[in-house]
Amino acid sequence: MSESKDTAMSEAARAAAEEKVSELDILKQSLDEAKLKSADYYDQLLRLKAEFDNFRKRMEREKADARRWGKEEIVLRLVSLMDVMEQAESAAHGTADIKSIVLGLDMLYGEFKRLLKEEGLEDVPATVGEPYDHNAQEAVETVEEDGAAGRILSVLQKGYRFQGVLFRPARVKVSKNKGAGNLAPREKSQDDAPAV
Repeated sequence: MSESKDTAMSEAARAAAEEKVSELDILKQSLDEAKLKSADYYDQLLRLKAEFDNFRKRMEREKADARRWGKEEIVLRLVSLMDVMEQAESAAHGTADIKSIVLGLDMLYGEFKRLLKEEGLEDVPATVGEPYDHNAQEAVETVEEDGAAGRILSVLQKGYRFQGVLFRPARVKVSKNKGAGNLAPREKSQDDAPAV
C-alpha cells in the first residue's frame, strides 16, 4: 500500500509539475508576444519621430523660403521705385525748372506711400488741436498754455501702424495748464514695441 501511495503521490507531483510547465510555457509565450509588440511599438515610435523631425525641418525650410520670397517681393518693388528716383535725379540735374522737380518729388512720394500702404503700413492719427491719446502718441514735450490741457500743439514725427499693430507712436508736443505739474513724456509700453 505504501507503494501505491508513493505512485499516486508521484503521479500527482508529475501532474502538478506538468501543469506548472504548461503554465510556464503559456507565460513564456505571452512574454514573447509582449516583447514582439513592444519591439513593434518601438519601431513605430522611431518612424513617427523621424517623420516628425522631417516635417519640422520641412516647415522651417518652407517658413524661411516664404520669408525670403516675401522680402524679395518688397525689394523688387523698392528697386522699381529706386529706378524712378534715379531717373528723376538725372532729370533734375538737367533742368532749371523747380516746379517740375517738385512735381516729380510729389509723384515719387505718392508712389512710395502707396507701396507702404499696400504692405500694411498706415498713419497713426495725430492732429493739432485734438486730444492727446497716450495709446497711439508719445508726448515728447509739454508747453504751458491757457485753455484746454492735453491737446496736441504740434506733430513732431508721424506715427505708424503695421498690419494693425502700433509700429511707432506719433511724437507730439502737448499742452498743459499753466502752473500744473509737468506732463512727462510717457514710458513706452509693450504695445509700442515694433512687430517682429
